[in-house]
Amino acid sequence: MNTLTRLALYAAVTAAPDMGGVAAAETSNAELQRLVDERALIRIVDQIDRAVDAQDWTRARGYFAERVRVDFSSLSGQPEAMIPADDLIAGWAGNLKGNKTSLHLRTNHDIAIDGDRASVKSNGYAWNRMEGNGDPLWEVWGTYTAEMARGSGGWEVDAFAFHKTHERGNDWVKTTPGR
Repeated sequence: MNTLTRLALYAAVTAAPDMGGVAAAETSNAELQRLVDERALIRIVDQIDRAVDAQDWTRARGYFAERVRVDFSSLSGQPEAMIPADDLIAGWAGNLKGNKTSLHLRTNHDIAIDGDRASVKSNGYAWNRMEGNGDPLWEVWGTYTAEMARGSGGWEVDAFAFHKTHERGNDWVKTTPGR
């Protein structure tokens, strides 16, 4: 966050009325930290999508803790599991490669922060495109949940889920790795 943005946020928070007897300086520092954390959390989930769509697996991997609890059961039928983050990224890289492209979008982020733990719930949309067997598109809508822990290096995702609400298109595109 640049200095001008920090000053604007600080001024806005400082000008807010006293809340329940808490000193304005204490409120502004806590509020500023909450705003900084919220922005960092949104950036992480958005950057995961950008990295996946760019097939930049090193960058995607950098947002995750060593082990991650994953739940894609609504897409794959596989139960929730605790796996190495390297395995999660390898699975994505094995499917989304070469002539298979993707677009992932998130919106309406709902953030909860409790000390050094946080969760980000977002509405999501994704499509995969690959020529070769009929309709080249597969689309899905649903809800993402990313749970994160704050460590010495910042926030890391240690749980990641997608719960499908609707899908359409060619299942072959969904299940066939790119070449």
